Amino acid sequence: MSKQDSQFFNIFSLVLGILVAITLVLFALARSVGASTQSKHVLEDARYVAAVQGNVRSFSRVAVAGADNTGLEIVAANADAAGSAAMDMPEDGAGVYAAACTACHGAGIGGAPKSGDAGAWAPRVAQGKETLYKHAIGGFNGKAGVMPAKGGRTDWPDDLIKQAVDHIIELNK
Repeated sequence: MSKQDSQFFNIFSLVLGILVAITLVLFALARSVGASTQSKHVLEDARYVAAVQGNVRSFSRVAVAGADNTGLEIVAANADAAGSAAMDMPEDGAGVYAAACTACHGAGIGGAPKSGDAGAWAPRVAQGKETLYKHAIGGFNGKAGVMPAKGGRTDWPDDLIKQAVDHIIELNK
């Protein structure tokens, strides 16, 4: 390495060092000016505060007995609108079968015995209606598949589920 190369390298390193030092000084100055002016105004801005409150707001609201629940009226109004769009409750076992049971028992999904397959239903029917009622209402994990409680419609009464079991037994005799 020649003397000129060494001198160029030293000057170049000095210039780079000075530029880095100036950058750090400017960065520190900007941070200190921002900390003493901008942060206070941003944190006190009404739009900022409202945005933060909106972001940390709970997604659900729960009505508490004995508490002031007047702020939940919007939720109750939306629940009525959603309830009218929900599926109507069937009136008999055939309606329950058509609305919920055929989803799995029509195609054999999840190991469910298909409707009309008397051979698959015979061992189950042989266990007795009370066992079938228990499995249909409470759910069952068997060797061949899974039966969710009430076929996934836990909002329906047990009597309707029993009527659906009776209907399936009639279909598979």
